[in-house]
Amino acid sequence: MDSSNKTIEIPAVTAVRADRTSLRWLLFVILCVLPFLLAADLTRALVAMVLGNDTFSQIPLIPVVSLFLIHSNRKTIFSAVTFGWVAGAALIASGLFAVILARLDVWQLSAANQGSLFVFGIVVVWMGSFALLFGTAAFRTALFSMLFLLFAVPIPEPFLSNIVSFLQHQSANAAEGFFHLAGVPYLRKELIFDLPGVTIQVAEECSGIRSTLALLITTTLAGYLFLQTSWRRWLLVLVVVPVAIVKNGLRIAGLSTLAVYVNPGFLTGPLHHRGGIVFFMIALLPMALLLIYLERSERRQRALAKNSLTAAQ
Repeated sequence: MDSSNKTIEIPAVTAVRADRTSLRWLLFVILCVLPFLLAADLTRALVAMVLGNDTFSQIPLIPVVSLFLIHSNRKTIFSAVTFGWVAGAALIASGLFAVILARLDVWQLSAANQGSLFVFGIVVVWMGSFALLFGTAAFRTALFSMLFLLFAVPIPEPFLSNIVSFLQHQSANAAEGFFHLAGVPYLRKELIFDLPGVTIQVAEECSGIRSTLALLITTTLAGYLFLQTSWRRWLLVLVVVPVAIVKNGLRIAGLSTLAVYVNPGFLTGPLHHRGGIVFFMIALLPMALLLIYLERSERRQRALAKNSLTAAQ
């Protein structure tokens, strides 16, 4: 007689579970699509905004990353699937309310802010749908993936303009510092630099808002994947701002210096219009080094704690 306890999976039971799982995912997809159907005109405007403005080009990528994170941790997230009626219904109702407000344009918002409210409503509906159909335990386990969706929400005005203005002025300050270091003579008036034979203005396009958002998203994701302590994750994220400003200043000063001493065409050439990826990679280097340092310090801390526990025993 075999005395070992073995779980025998009955094929009929397995088929029923598979059907229920498929039904949950089908309902999830239907609920996720619902906001787009309720506001078809805003959906078209959102697509046009994403295709026409590079600042919002990350929006379609965010849900893909969230799905990837959920899929990578699916065994833990879906280990005990239930229905989260209260949390799910509350989030779905709140999200649909935001979508309807955006659709009716009760507050006479600008097109950009209307789009922000619409996307925010979509994200909340998605969160609620997940909580409703897979349970609050699954939602808590997938919380980072859920909150990561908020990166898809366009920054509303006037916050976006204030952020751009801040990055403009701080990038100009950083560029001035690089001019000092390089010994490039200049006269500055606010955001305008008079250089030998060249005058430049740090425009909104020079604020680096798109690359700063990309750096913030990348760093937040890396911190979640490679670090475990909250304060180290927050430190990594907070360093993004000064690194982005220095990177923007380096780009402005570098292109301007090349225009002064090599060829004025550098201010209108490919390096200016399509060289953002080069400077983005430069910004990634210090972030990667900081991540490695924090990860190693975290590993050493865990090893010390483990050794202390072993010694105590």
